[in-house]
Amino acid sequence: MKHTRLAAVIGAAALAAAGLGAGVAIAASSSPGPGSSAASAASAPSGYSYYRSMMGRLYGGSMMGGGSMVGGGSYGWMMGSSGYRWMTGGRGAPAWMRGHALPGFMMGTSGDPGKVMGALFADAPGPRVNAGAAARLGNTSPAGATVNRAARQITFSGASVRITMLASPAGGPDETFRIAGMVNPAITVKAGAQVTIEVINADPGTAHGLVITASGARSSWMPMMTSSPAFTGSALWFLGSPTSAGMHQATLSFTATTPGHYTYLCAVPGHAQKGMTGSFTVSTTG
Repeated sequence: MKHTRLAAVIGAAALAAAGLGAGVAIAASSSPGPGSSAASAASAPSGYSYYRSMMGRLYGGSMMGGGSMVGGGSYGWMMGSSGYRWMTGGRGAPAWMRGHALPGFMMGTSGDPGKVMGALFADAPGPRVNAGAAARLGNTSPAGATVNRAARQITFSGASVRITMLASPAGGPDETFRIAGMVNPAITVKAGAQVTIEVINADPGTAHGLVITASGARSSWMPMMTSSPAFTGSALWFLGSPTSAGMHQATLSFTATTPGHYTYLCAVPGHAQKGMTGSFTVSTTG
């Protein structure tokens, strides 16, 4: 599928999908698990409504009627609740982050599923940040933190932690996070700290997300095949690409319950391997 066509249809889909107040990241984190019914998928009506509108407008009668698609495969199931969970995730990661490739008719000539998902969800309603505000937030040192720029380290000693991460912003290395003006700094928090991370996707052509997971997951092409989120609430699967309306923003919150060495990374296939990852340590000494 050509990206130009994607952009055109998605713009129309967004007009019919007003009401997706939390955006795809929140829908993904709160949507039902793989075993849930169609009724429970509808419990996130705004996200499910946007998804059905987008897919219906993009693929038309072939999807709605469950007919054959490119290559002779039937993908009508993708219009329903099972397709919604497959695409956006339930309690776990979306299927395309767990070794199940996006259908070829969606990928087109792209080798990066993040580019496809970024275009599909670029116009999803939800919180936005303009480019100027995003740049300021990405260069601001977090309150209550000790920042060592020479060593690229950020250390929190308090019980409350707030961090802003920019995903792949302009003016820095591609496929990295910018935090307090640094690229992929090491972050240390106290055990038991309440952690809030604001994630902003600043990449104009690709979806990105954030997951805190077991150390070593960065070496995997699909990290979610080999490791799960380290803490309840420590996963924000993906945000669509920015548009003229601004950059998608979402927040994840969790308690750093267990001391140890972890990794923060973008779970979109291939992104952690390219460098979109850093160290996250939960310390007893703070």
